[in-house]
Amino acid sequence: MNDLDREISELKQFIIDLKADRAATKEKEQREAWTKYVSLTVVIIAVFAAVATQWSGKYSSRTQMSQAQASDQWSFYQAKSIKQHLVETTLAQVKRSGNTNEEEVARIIKKLNDELARYDKEKAEIKAKAEGLEKVRDDASKRSGMFGQAISYFTVAIASASICLVTKKKPLWFVAIILSGFAIVQMLLAWTL
Repeated sequence: MNDLDREISELKQFIIDLKADRAATKEKEQREAWTKYVSLTVVIIAVFAAVATQWSGKYSSRTQMSQAQASDQWSFYQAKSIKQHLVETTLAQVKRSGNTNEEEVARIIKKLNDELARYDKEKAEIKAKAEGLEKVRDDASKRSGMFGQAISYFTVAIASASICLVTKKKPLWFVAIILSGFAIVQMLLAWTL
């Protein structure tokens, strides 16, 4: 019976230890329940970061496309300027070489003057279109940069929250939330420009 009492005693001690271990685990879970919210915060921040990345890419593409289109317009403007210069040179030669009172020479001079007026008008339109595309490019570049800053804030916030989960240092969670707030403000500013 001695062995039986000893085994019963060991079994009772095991049950006591098991209950104590279970209570300690439960207490630890309650103490660290806030880490679930940190994990959720990381997921939310990651979603916002993904949205910011998409918008940054959109505006970056718009910047490049508008720059290419503006360059095309300025090349077109330059081509019109060269053609206009050729017409001006031809007009000067016709005026020097012929009698401007002759009907044929007067008709050629009028035609060349009409072409010069047309080139001036076309160049003004092309210039306005190129400058408009440059404004679109500049706006898109500014917005893309702002979204890029937001992405940087989100990245640091995710890192801070992750370190918070590993070290169980709650202040790092608040740092992550604050950085995310800055990033969201930056995104809103970029959208409302």
